[in-house]
Amino acid sequence: GPCPFVPESHQWTVRRRLVSIGVRTSTVACDTRTPLSNMSYAARVPRTTHAARSPRNRVGVANRPARILKAQSADTKSQSGAKGAANASSPKVDSENALMLYEDMFLGREFEDMCAQMYYRGKMFGFVHLYSGQEAVSTGFIKNLRQDDFICSTYRDHVHALSKGVPAREVMAELFGKTTGLCRGQGGSMHMFSQEYNMLGGFAFIGEGIPVALGSAFQTRYRREVLQDESADQVTMAFFGDGTCNVGQFYECLNMASLYKLPIVFVVENNLWAIGMSHFRATSPSLGDKEPFIYKKGPAFGMPGHRINGMDVLECQKYALDAIERARNGEGPTLIEAETYRFRGHSLADPDELRDPAEKAKFAARDPIPAFKKYILDNKIASEEKLKEIEKKITDTVEDSVEFADESPLPARSQLLENVFADPKGFGIGMDGHYVCESPGFTEGMSRV
Repeated sequence: GPCPFVPESHQWTVRRRLVSIGVRTSTVACDTRTPLSNMSYAARVPRTTHAARSPRNRVGVANRPARILKAQSADTKSQSGAKGAANASSPKVDSENALMLYEDMFLGREFEDMCAQMYYRGKMFGFVHLYSGQEAVSTGFIKNLRQDDFICSTYRDHVHALSKGVPAREVMAELFGKTTGLCRGQGGSMHMFSQEYNMLGGFAFIGEGIPVALGSAFQTRYRREVLQDESADQVTMAFFGDGTCNVGQFYECLNMASLYKLPIVFVVENNLWAIGMSHFRATSPSLGDKEPFIYKKGPAFGMPGHRINGMDVLECQKYALDAIERARNGEGPTLIEAETYRFRGHSLADPDELRDPAEKAKFAARDPIPAFKKYILDNKIASEEKLKEIEKKITDTVEDSVEFADESPLPARSQLLENVFADPKGFGIGMDGHYVCESPGFTEGMSRV
């Protein structure tokens, strides 16, 4: 039937070919003359509202934790000719919300600190990239998603998985390479994946996850517009670093996301360093600027761009709510540049000798977790006893995850080639129609190996 992805001149050819192979065609409620980029499913998606939009629920600037970096927004109307972005809504900072944010950030930090201990004790192998220092970004953005929303991460993916709801036991067991892990021990540190929680993976190479995230957002819109699936209103969130913003996939995906108004949020975790390369040496400034601003690349592709303080969990949550709402209501993508800092080297194998000690000390003094704890106590949102109770709960959870991972079994050798070949057994099908691995001779050979 008529489809916005196929030029009108080719509609009949496509229909004829589908009929020729036995596919029954029918008219889809789409105007073939209207490109997908101009179509909106906002009318068919109930517009979400947040109590935070009420002025009485807004957080006063005077009551916010001290900002490191002033949040900036790129005016899409003046820079790209597109409609300007709506102002970000402030989340309601009640006790439940504040404690949820604090618990998730504290879980991320405790988990990563334990990973460092286990790595140096020989319990983990390969490269392990820790997220310590960047917890406000993961918590502020991911905790506002639904479970059926999608995320794509990087090789620094442990905390993203935890924020999405994946149990600490499964993440730790995966890091230990055990069968009880998230990917049965086959993914390891850089490849966390969960179908249950719609975590589409950590990716070892920079930029790999952005096209995957784009595909996720594309299928959501396709299902709703073309297949008329009213349940398709999921939002996809793509996380990547400042170094990734200089590779081709980034620009190609920004273009396509804007062209088709896909429900995706691009989150740049700008920790100022791409391994050992400073952001200010690797990225060229825009015309008229003295330093590079990644968020300005959003308006170049017709989407809002915001530069925010990634060390402030409330600021992250505020912009996350607005970007998620825009995406879910069919208003298209958003580019967020969250300026943050990692407190450890690029990986646990990195001695971290390239960064200036003064720079590290400056950001360590702006640790998002103690800053938010102070905010909670100063504003009498919760008592110190309540926060200690949460900290004890998280410490027990992380210790339990280590015990669980340590006691879990290693994968069987027969699992080694699973998920490599097309057949589920991994070794092919013989001329007799049976799996090769089921023949007695093959089993004997494997046992000798």
